Amino acid sequence: MKIALDAMGGDYAPREIVRGAWEACRETGQKVILVGNQDILRQELELLEPCAGLEIVHAPEFIAMEEAPATAVRRKRNASVVIAAELVRSGDAAAMVSAGSTGATMAAALLRWGRIPGIDRPAIAGVLPTERGVTILLDVGANVDCKPKHLLQFAVMGSLYARNVLGVENPRVGLVNVGEESTKGNELTQETYPLLRESGLNFYGNIEGRDVFQGTVDVAVCDGFVGNVVLKTGEGLATVLMKMIKNELQQSGLSKIGAVLALPALKNLKKRLDYSEYGGAPLLGVNGVAIVCHGSSRALAIKNAINRARESVETGLVGSIGASLNNPVGEVEFVNEM
Repeated sequence: MKIALDAMGGDYAPREIVRGAWEACRETGQKVILVGNQDILRQELELLEPCAGLEIVHAPEFIAMEEAPATAVRRKRNASVVIAAELVRSGDAAAMVSAGSTGATMAAALLRWGRIPGIDRPAIAGVLPTERGVTILLDVGANVDCKPKHLLQFAVMGSLYARNVLGVENPRVGLVNVGEESTKGNELTQETYPLLRESGLNFYGNIEGRDVFQGTVDVAVCDGFVGNVVLKTGEGLATVLMKMIKNELQQSGLSKIGAVLALPALKNLKKRLDYSEYGGAPLLGVNGVAIVCHGSSRALAIKNAINRARESVETGLVGSIGASLNNPVGEVEFVNEM
């Protein structure tokens, strides 16, 4: 199995992207196709020890963050993310990973692969650290305006990702809302609630914002506007909290001694809150495996994203989504267990 990697996408491309591919290759033997300017990529590989699982496919163009995604994908047929998607379409690669423009990655996947039958809109599924482990939140930005049927599809896709890739046997699904009662919320959430209740999924009910990070459910469903705000708020809060803790521990000699004693626990906490440990967010609903990484991803995040892509392929995630959505509502392969 080969993973196509957009080596020119991201704030730290290509060095950190290439390094992440090299680490994945060295640690697991994963084969990776580095897609980008071949001269630049060869220079980067010369700085590392040889790894037989890495190869280069030349792409003379790349899509910048400020470009209009759909227009750029159509015009720049030789862009790195476009060629990476084409490698998956042709069967030369099994999945694609990119830390470049999220919109361009989504547009390239949609134009080259299409949607899974039964999916109206693909969704980006963020994996968030919680008190009990992780929670999948979707959508986190691909669709700011949604209909109830879209949220139902997100719930099915998120549940299958939790089960197939993260190993959660019977994922609990929650609908992000402003209150726990079924009558709470706006028109979208009120109309979505009965669809989820009757879906055959393990529907927990409505959850509030605090429940997302407490790990009340395994899959939290919302439209992309709400999801993106939750995601960015969580990232910002984690960063600020770590800075505040560091500042407090440097206020006095006694606190510095305490910091030394607490250092192992603080390192573990920092690791749990670091998005790099979770790789990237799967783009669910397209007819192929695509992992969207944070724009500021460094080597660790890229390595983990490559691993997530491999796991998604090995567990047959795309086929599972298609099979579940072809079932009538109420016959999805899950059991309601509160």
